[in-house]
Amino acid sequence: MMKSIKRRRIKLGDVYAINLPNGKVAFGRSFKDACIAIYSYIGSSHDDTPQEEDYQFVVGVYDDVLKSGQWPVVDHRPFANEEEAWPPPMCVIDQLSGEYSLYHKGEMRHSSWQECEGLEIAAVWEAYHIVDRIMGNDKWHKNPLS
Repeated sequence: MMKSIKRRRIKLGDVYAINLPNGKVAFGRSFKDACIAIYSYIGSSHDDTPQEEDYQFVVGVYDDVLKSGQWPVVDHRPFANEEEAWPPPMCVIDQLSGEYSLYHKGEMRHSSWQECEGLEIAAVWEAYHIVDRIMGNDKWHKNPLS
């Protein structure tokens, strides 16, 4: 018999537990713009949550990943203000023209490669891509500027 997973509403500041293949647990906090910040801290259980707001990376994530219940919400950490709830700027590289843009707070503006250097490439990730990256497999992280 298959266990039913309850779908839920996404709330800014919710902290999700992400079960890893090695038996450990990673955590992610929901941000605006359909993003999740993955904590640097890796815990031993769902109760072993991060004590600091220190993140490995911030990426876009498909809504169904957070709504499915696959990653249970284990905490809620409200943002101090609206500005803090926005993810950092991300880079967009046009595949045809090779031109660079910065994406931040729902807006895109022309940019240079120097401004994009070291930034996350804007993309929306599936759950398994995020788990792979947490586990050290960087095949999904292909920023030619890093």
